[in-house]
Amino acid sequence: MIEAKKRFGQNFLKDSTVLNKIIQSMSNTNRNVVEIGPGLGDLTQELLREKSLIAYEVDKDLCVHLRKKFHKEIEENRLKLVEADVLECFEKGSLEDQPYDLVANLPYYIATKIILEALEDPMCQSLLVMIQKEVALKFSAKPNTKEFSSLSILSQSIAKVTILFDVDQSSFEPPPKVISSIISIKKNKEFYQKQDSLFDSISDFKQFKRYLRVAFASPRKTWIKNISAVYDKTKALDLLEEYNIPANFRPHQLCVNDHLNLFRELLKIKVNNGKEDNKHAQ
Repeated sequence: MIEAKKRFGQNFLKDSTVLNKIIQSMSNTNRNVVEIGPGLGDLTQELLREKSLIAYEVDKDLCVHLRKKFHKEIEENRLKLVEADVLECFEKGSLEDQPYDLVANLPYYIATKIILEALEDPMCQSLLVMIQKEVALKFSAKPNTKEFSSLSILSQSIAKVTILFDVDQSSFEPPPKVISSIISIKKNKEFYQKQDSLFDSISDFKQFKRYLRVAFASPRKTWIKNISAVYDKTKALDLLEEYNIPANFRPHQLCVNDHLNLFRELLKIKVNNGKEDNKHAQ
């Protein structure tokens, strides 16, 4: 019997009702499917009833188990099992050379990092992932709520984000200490490199990420207080006046469009001392 390993943040989903609900929630497309962290292969088995897929698994012991369990599917090229750290794979480029939909029960400790990498991957068209409910709320939050953050803005600037349903701890082995949620993130078509797109390139999108780090550096402080650590305060105040935004607004009180507009205008302004503070440019 294979036991969950704490160092990989493993909690195996065993509830067949939840598995079926995940399958029913999948995008009805002809795109390839990528699964991250197949674990014991229960969700993988259900996915294979629908279409072929690529599965990324970092645990060597689980890979041995999966190769035995899906020997036939691997031989028939319906399942490609990649034994690797998916974050290292993202660093090398896309997880697929064709448009794909991502489906996964993500380990809590790296869920946010994986989602952010998938958002930047131009081949990833949608995500259907299980994550900690607290994190799901941050991705889907609306302005003026305590959960609204840079994660909300970043994801909602290029995608429609929806929490589909919650999953109780009892659906896992071992049961986690928190409630999980299934979240759907469907990217807007061609969110960059098109005439009417929000971003000119993936590089432009990454610059928006850096802007959000600065804007939310201290969420309890005002937007102008945070942003003036990097940009000229007088010019930033002029921007707020131009967009009829009070100077005492905090970053979580500004909607996605406000942040996008301010970001575009700030790109035209030289940062303090001619370059960004290294702390915020990482």
